[in-house]
Amino acid sequence: MTAHGASADELGRDIAARTDAYFNRTRGVVQRFGDKRVTYAVFLRRPVISAPRLMLDWLASVAAARATEFDIDLVQPEGSWTGAGEPIVYITGGLTELADLETILLQKLGPCCVAAHNAYQMCLALPDIGFLAMEARHCAGAEMQDMMAYAASVGSTAAQREGARGFVGNANDGTAHWFGAQAGRGTMPHALIGYAGSTVRAAEMFHATYPDEPLTVLTDYFGREIADGIAVCRRFPELATAGRLAVRLDTHGGRFLEGLDPAESYAVLERHAPGAIRRYRSETELRYLVGTGVSAAAVWRMREALNEAGFTAVRIVVSSGFNVEKCRVMADAHAPIDLVGTGSFIPDLWSETYATADIVAYDGVPMVKVGREFLLRRNGARRRSG
Repeated sequence: MTAHGASADELGRDIAARTDAYFNRTRGVVQRFGDKRVTYAVFLRRPVISAPRLMLDWLASVAAARATEFDIDLVQPEGSWTGAGEPIVYITGGLTELADLETILLQKLGPCCVAAHNAYQMCLALPDIGFLAMEARHCAGAEMQDMMAYAASVGSTAAQREGARGFVGNANDGTAHWFGAQAGRGTMPHALIGYAGSTVRAAEMFHATYPDEPLTVLTDYFGREIADGIAVCRRFPELATAGRLAVRLDTHGGRFLEGLDPAESYAVLERHAPGAIRRYRSETELRYLVGTGVSAAAVWRMREALNEAGFTAVRIVVSSGFNVEKCRVMADAHAPIDLVGTGSFIPDLWSETYATADIVAYDGVPMVKVGREFLLRRNGARRRSG
């Protein structure tokens, strides 16, 4: 829900319909018995990267529509690491104007902060590799899509300040602005290969239609990642030599990459990253190393095959379940990845995204429910009015 472009009456009806009834009734009580100026502390119960912009922009729009002002003390600026229970922001205003906003403002904060933290960790795990945000198809509508893209950009920027390459773009035009771009990036889905009838023909069709675009070809449709990848390289040797051709590994978890099985996967890693096998700590990490799907062994085997065929400049793009843990495993195996396409910064455990708000002062007098006294501490606040 957005306040932009809505009249004050429309906005009020929308907020009333979407917020919890007890907040609406609280507003009614305060309107009858007299307003008080209150301060809310807003926080999450787990470590996150602060990503408050969408919430603060919405609050500013509501304030404008209601002809009021909210004083904002942004304790944790956008992109800063925030510990569990640390207030991200203090919001001060009349309780009449704030009471019914809590439900919606928390919706706009918590998921963004957790997704930003996930993106930040992923980028730091693979600091020399670029990421492409591909969250859209996993989102529950346009608002979540915008929130997750914004979050990935915040986490990426935080990681870039620490030397990581971070996210270099995303997969759709609507949220490309969060990554400083005008358009999304990408070439083909599996559907185009099915339509074309072969991987090579799909590449030919794409190149004929978009001759100036770099070409990234999915190679797992027919289960011939290596054979089809090399066939495309031989069909387009100029693109391959110029570094304008990439193969994308998206092998699903039900099968191994062409030519691999458990024994051969172990052998590949013994050739390139034997220490990673000796260091794995869980069955999940072992699967990421030598299991089905896009494993570290699969990436190394693809690189071997391309180099053996003389296509050393052809890049490898990977996708399929690249979350924080999988990125860390790939880093430990020194997997020769050029670009990661992922939407796995979307939080897995949605209950971790729940932000919380408590009033910590009434008319300037500190007061908070028992057990939340830690919210009264206010250090290094930065003021913003909305």
